[in-house]
Amino acid sequence: MTHRKTALTLAALGTVSALALAGCSSTPGGGADDEELRLGMVTPLTSFAPWEASWANQSPYLQAVYDTLLRAEPDGTVVPGLANDWAWNDDRTELTLTLREGVEFSDGEALTSEVVAESLTRFRDGTSENASFLAAVESIETPDANTAVIVLSEPDPALETYLTQNAGLVGGSAMWDSADAQTTPIGTGPYTLDTAETVPGSTYVFEAKDDYWDSESVHYDEIVMNVYGDATALINAVKGGQVDATNTQTPAQIPEAEAAGYTANLIEQTWTGFVLADRDGALNPALGDPLVRQAFNLSLDREGLVQALAGGYGTPTTQVFSTTSGAYVDALDEAYPYDPERARELLAEAGYPDGVTVTMPSSDFVPESTFALYSEQLGAGGFDVVWEMSGDDFFGQLLGGSYAAFSMQLQVDPTPWQTMQFSMLPWSTWNPFGVEDPQVMEYMTALRTAEGAEAEAIGAELNTYIVEQAWYAPVFRNQSAFLTNADTVVEMQSDNAVPYLWNITPAQ
Repeated sequence: MTHRKTALTLAALGTVSALALAGCSSTPGGGADDEELRLGMVTPLTSFAPWEASWANQSPYLQAVYDTLLRAEPDGTVVPGLANDWAWNDDRTELTLTLREGVEFSDGEALTSEVVAESLTRFRDGTSENASFLAAVESIETPDANTAVIVLSEPDPALETYLTQNAGLVGGSAMWDSADAQTTPIGTGPYTLDTAETVPGSTYVFEAKDDYWDSESVHYDEIVMNVYGDATALINAVKGGQVDATNTQTPAQIPEAEAAGYTANLIEQTWTGFVLADRDGALNPALGDPLVRQAFNLSLDREGLVQALAGGYGTPTTQVFSTTSGAYVDALDEAYPYDPERARELLAEAGYPDGVTVTMPSSDFVPESTFALYSEQLGAGGFDVVWEMSGDDFFGQLLGGSYAAFSMQLQVDPTPWQTMQFSMLPWSTWNPFGVEDPQVMEYMTALRTAEGAEAEAIGAELNTYIVEQAWYAPVFRNQSAFLTNADTVVEMQSDNAVPYLWNITPAQ
């Protein structure tokens, strides 16, 4: 077996990280350590249907009721899940999974390779924003009930990691044609959804199974996930002791939470800034010019924005690659020093002496003061920003190509391949205009089979190229805080916005 790491985090810019977790109570039962875990959720569930599922901030909803084919340790190491063994062929185009025997879905159906094959196929062809994770999957063979062979059109160095996330979720066959699949999960996971006590979009209640195959990973009899739609509601819940733990929505909540007796567990795994998505100028011709995108970057006072938007909890940067990635280049954190005068010069050189108008979405997740500050800084550099309220379909509009550029908080991945797959290839989720750059495609081909120092060198070249072309305008890497009360301990997940469910436990 090989062991790899990954990360996947997406959240709207002021939602900084987004989830709330931890535990409480005391009486063991059903193999659990404690009675109830209350999780404060700031991201509502998209869907329980695995082929529509999101991950990152929404992973606790899904991990409660489903298992994944493989699992990831807190450091990203891949370990067994529903598959207790796996092996590659010599050219790494076939991954053979050996499934656990005796595992059943919540409706009594047995786990089989046929169900696994259909789940993988449905995810690949489904509507999840991460469907591209399985883009290289050509077919899934089922030589027997406990063996599934994933056949790839080309090697994918991140496939094992993807199978620890939403791409690896396995739902029961009764869901496939069910009108209730979005709200009524059928899984092999440690809990079942209590539909009588659940209010979709507000409160989700999960009850522990008595016969879960991995009982040692179940620490609570019941989990209650409450959705908090804004920062005020969440911090009031923290101060009132209504949640056992939670991620912060803004850095300003950290000192308030610490004053209320919570511990801030800090981790740096996302970046905040702008995706300059229309790199071919299809919607906004000006953004098709690298000089304009470079001017956009030069208009941002990153040091000041870290203080104003993150309370100092962040590191200024102009690259989207993680510090733990082999592609990280220290000097690229300062590739675009704040220089609005030079920004206007570049706009004039590109043929826009009177400036450039850019329409971007705003949302209720982000304070109006944030958009006002961005407008002020970008305006000094020659950009007239028009903000449009996005409404309920925020992510749908972004990923559907409704905006040439947008502010966002996105993940930092531990490997160059994963970062490239996430937002730089024509089929990547966060490349909504499907931009295909010949140079990036060459890097993709090279990274597909490269390992070790070679992969790191190629990744560094890719990173340098992306920064020079100004595909993004990162502002800072966020230090997000996952807050836990005195009754709860947690192991942070290096490759996810929130800790994984089995790593949240009662304090001893």
